[in-house]
Amino acid sequence: MKNRCKWCGDDPLYKKYHDEEWGVPEHDDRKLFEMLILEGAQAGLSWITVLKRREGYRKAFDNFDVRKVASYDDKKQAELMQNSEIIRNRLKIKSAVKNAGVFMSIQREFGSFDRYLWGYVNMKPVMHHFKNMSELPANDELSDLISKDLKKRGMSFAGTTIIYAYMQAVGLVNDHTSDCFKYDS
Repeated sequence: MKNRCKWCGDDPLYKKYHDEEWGVPEHDDRKLFEMLILEGAQAGLSWITVLKRREGYRKAFDNFDVRKVASYDDKKQAELMQNSEIIRNRLKIKSAVKNAGVFMSIQREFGSFDRYLWGYVNMKPVMHHFKNMSELPANDELSDLISKDLKKRGMSFAGTTIIYAYMQAVGLVNDHTSDCFKYDS
């Protein structure tokens, strides 16, 4: 039996996400955009709530095609508010559209969102050495820095706690606890 980070519990969907994605360095801009939107959608909710709706989000948000999402008008946003496969929160939906525009602006400035994001860590994940869940922070200086910059550029649902969870999700930081089988991978 594999020893995992305690947060994923016994849910098969959580285990799969933990084993295959969480903490794995991601460099594909579409996936980076997907996780940014999903982490924003998670604000105030549990991650499993979002994870269970992920396929619904992929369908509703055109497989996270950033150009399409940035072009969503009021009619499309109203349609999304009726979609029971996603979290129907007007502010989060509007934020996804606005953040898509900011994401594309960053892509134009840096050549890719990947280059922008990973530039904060010199293209190398920050390896933490936490023994247990209680040591994991909700945010840190790096998430504060990235959050501040993203907000300055016009993003919303990009607070330091959301950005820290995002950093964990896309592998900018490796927060697998030292007793987890993914710790050294």
